[in-house]
Amino acid sequence: MRIITGKYKGKRFEVPRNFKARPTTDFAKENLFNVLRAYIDFEETRALDLFAGTGSITLELLSRGCPEVVCVERDRQHFAFISQVLRSLNDAAARPICGDALRYIKRASRSFDLVFADPPYALPELPEIPQSILQSKLLAPGGLLVVEHGKTNDFSPHPLFIEHREYGSVNFSFFRQTADETPS
Repeated sequence: MRIITGKYKGKRFEVPRNFKARPTTDFAKENLFNVLRAYIDFEETRALDLFAGTGSITLELLSRGCPEVVCVERDRQHFAFISQVLRSLNDAAARPICGDALRYIKRASRSFDLVFADPPYALPELPEIPQSILQSKLLAPGGLLVVEHGKTNDFSPHPLFIEHREYGSVNFSFFRQTADETPS
C-alpha cells in the first residue's frame, strides 16, 4: 500500500497477506482524491474514515493536510496495523478508534466535514448506511459523504445524492448534507 501524494507521498506500507480487508486500489484512490479536490479543501477538512480496513484512505487524508482524521476499525488485527503505521508517521492529526462503525454512526455526538465509508460489500446493512450517516450528527451542514460500494448498489434516488463514480469494480457514491439544516 502506498501513499499517492502530499507530505507522505511515496511512503509504502506492507499490508499483511492474511488481512480480510481489501484496500481501495491505487487507481480508484487516485481518481477519488482527484474528484474530492473539487469538493473540499483538505487543509480545512475534519474527516472521518469509517470501516477503515487498512487505513489507506486515512493515510491519504493525513498526507493531504487534513487537520483531523478519525478512523474507525473494528477488526483488532487491522486496527493494530493502522495504529502501527500512524505511530510511524507521528502525525498529531490522526485519531484511530478501535470500534464498530455501525455503532459509531448511531452514537454520533460530533460532526465532520467529510465522511468516507467503505463497508464490506457483503454487509447486510450497506444499503442503509448513507441514510444512517445523513440523519445522524456525523456530517456537518454542507458536509460531504462518500460511500464506497459494489456495482449492485444504486444510491441515485436518495435526495442528497450528488454523483456516482465507477473505477473498475470500485464504485463511489457522493452525497452532500444540506447546508441550512442540522439533521434531526
